[in-house]
Amino acid sequence: MTTARGKFISLEGGEGAGKSTLLAGLRACIEQHGIALVQTREPGGTSVGEAVRAIVLDPAQHELAAETELLLMFASRAQLVREVIEPALGAGRWVLCDRYADASYAYQGGGRGQPTERIAELERWACHGVKPDLTLLLDLPVATGRARAAGRGDADRIESEADAFFERVRASYRERAATDPDRFRVIDASETPAAVLLAATRALMPLLGEPQP
Repeated sequence: MTTARGKFISLEGGEGAGKSTLLAGLRACIEQHGIALVQTREPGGTSVGEAVRAIVLDPAQHELAAETELLLMFASRAQLVREVIEPALGAGRWVLCDRYADASYAYQGGGRGQPTERIAELERWACHGVKPDLTLLLDLPVATGRARAAGRGDADRIESEADAFFERVRASYRERAATDPDRFRVIDASETPAAVLLAATRALMPLLGEPQP
């Protein structure tokens, strides 16, 4: 008997959106349905990816070119797809990923100004056709997210960017969600963690074979 392919869910959002809190709640919800789950993150998720993460987020790497950052992100992503995501999905496990390719359109595209067509070509090449079945976009005003993130310790290289950078990131995320409404669900991340989790679990119901409330 052929094993049914697993489902792929990605979480996206700017700084301070509450992805870490939501990931824990979603993991519990999915596992309560008896589904085997792999949780991972970008950049990272593999030894190669974690090495890339250390470079990309290192505040000392202030001369890192936008093109270099984009290529590093897709290098990490290509390794993650081949080493973690595709094997898990093929084995029938679900994958829950903290950011995926949409983040490059938002951060390296909107934030850094890299051309959309360049990012799309890298996605076609590096991601091997692997796309999320559902993308949850945690959306909130930049000022709110940055105020939340300020209490987490020293800012990394990305977190140190100016507000204008994050406004462009947010706009890019919202534009992608508007152009792909079948995949994206936009969640108001300024709500309480309980309200955010409720909205996210409702969005999961069709993948779990249950009616959406």
